[in-house]
Amino acid sequence: MTNLQDKVIIITGSTQGLGKGFARHCAQLGAKIVISGRNVERGQHVQAEIEALGTECLFVPAELSKPDQVQNIVAQCDAHFGRVDGLVNSAGLSTRSNIDDTTVELWDYLFAVNVRAPFLLIQACVPIMRREGINGSVVNIQSVSGYGGQARLLAYSITKGALATLTKSTANALLFERVRVNGINLGWTHTDGEEVVQAKQEGQPLDWHEIAGKAMPTGRMMTPNDVAPLVAYLLSDASLMMSGANIDFAQNMVIGASD
Repeated sequence: MTNLQDKVIIITGSTQGLGKGFARHCAQLGAKIVISGRNVERGQHVQAEIEALGTECLFVPAELSKPDQVQNIVAQCDAHFGRVDGLVNSAGLSTRSNIDDTTVELWDYLFAVNVRAPFLLIQACVPIMRREGINGSVVNIQSVSGYGGQARLLAYSITKGALATLTKSTANALLFERVRVNGINLGWTHTDGEEVVQAKQEGQPLDWHEIAGKAMPTGRMMTPNDVAPLVAYLLSDASLMMSGANIDFAQNMVIGASD
């Protein structure tokens, strides 16, 4: 069984959706959790949920497009726990855009949140892991769209391709630092954020996930609970020999689709 007892894990985007699911699962495996997100009310609610599971939890509000707030997540973790064992870069924006309507501003914002922030978090965590002699682990939540996504996910898909390259490059750079970096290329997943996207950006009906699920091999969409055990494994010492892997975790491997 995967063991995260007393490990300190930072999980971004953990006030909802995938990150929240990862935080709950890691807490159940004994980890101490640092959660982060933009919504303070949601963050405090998730913090209370994690603490109710019997482990420590620190909430650090942050806007990931702002470097100082990104770095503050790690600084607050160090000040509170005095160490960091793992980092899950779960936060990400999937704002729709195509070749015609992708603005410079959107491009820069998506890269700031989806690529620069994960790099800055890794950069801030490594000195603490080095100082404490920790076998550290980083898990980047990527997407199968990084291979070449749908036309309306142009900028998003490019950021996810960049994040996969960041995973490989930082894994190589940290090879002898005892810090592992792995990525998970996710397929379409039913989350809180996807509910908003499908309603507001795609104009889908309320039962969109049931309709989509029926077209999946398993008869349902993937959920955060399906992904969380893999995240926990990559954070644990059970995956000590594994670094630089970009793992495809999807039941809808649609590459280069036009819709």
